[in-house]
Amino acid sequence: MALDQIDVGDDYYKEDDKQKELPSPEKEMTFLDHLEELRWHVIRSLLAVVISGIAVFLSGKTFINTVILGPKNADFWSYRIICKLSNSIGLGDQMCFTPVPFDLITTELGEEFLSHIKISFISGFIIAFPFIFWEVWKFVRPGLYEKEQKIVRGIVFICSILFFTGVLFGYFVIAPFAVNFLAGYDIGVVTSPRLNSFVNYMVMFTAPAGMIFELPVAVYFLAKMGLVTADNMKKYRRHAIIVILLVAAIITPPDVVTQFLIGIPLFILYEISINIARRVEKQLEKEMES
Repeated sequence: MALDQIDVGDDYYKEDDKQKELPSPEKEMTFLDHLEELRWHVIRSLLAVVISGIAVFLSGKTFINTVILGPKNADFWSYRIICKLSNSIGLGDQMCFTPVPFDLITTELGEEFLSHIKISFISGFIIAFPFIFWEVWKFVRPGLYEKEQKIVRGIVFICSILFFTGVLFGYFVIAPFAVNFLAGYDIGVVTSPRLNSFVNYMVMFTAPAGMIFELPVAVYFLAKMGLVTADNMKKYRRHAIIVILLVAAIITPPDVVTQFLIGIPLFILYEISINIARRVEKQLEKEMES
């Protein structure tokens, strides 16, 4: 029988077509297409920051007096909680403290307006962080395999929780102690800080803490790429402690208590990251065996 008379059936051609099937132009994206997509992700992220910032700006004095200037007020939540804790454990008012009273001043024309804008859009970034990270994730996700997408499912939620935890920790824990130390430091001069200086310190106490709390997520991805291992992190634990203390010294005032307040959570996060790296290594080993 001649070869051209052999009936191979429709299934043969279907399988053959599958093997020869090439990605369609709609699925493939050029470098310029990626840039265009990235541009829209950036635009949407900026819009989220602007909208959140405008909402904060329109709140006016309420947001500034309640949130930004909160740690300089004697009735701030952290001072009240620490005082209640002191009384509940039988120490009376020994742990109770309030910041030294001081007034904020402005020395330049328009400083209040510019500080208000700065406060609004930095707060807008913090509020819009989950959406911004979601936009980043949407841009990165198509480049991952389906299995990798399942592994990091919930990454936006986890990163958002860690970021807000860090910001709240900086606001409710670092800021009160830092403000109390800086305002109470006495060398015989009157303390009358500028509004812009106070705002800068509040940003320094909160936003970096939010980013630092992303350490476990960063270690997860570094471990997936083989750049970090649990054994190496354990081996260089002492070096990490020095780095942690340096970071704590940079983002906090020269106050030992405040530095330990940020250093201790960072060390805990480092230990958690070691366990995360170890779990990732076990997953990679299972994948290699299968």
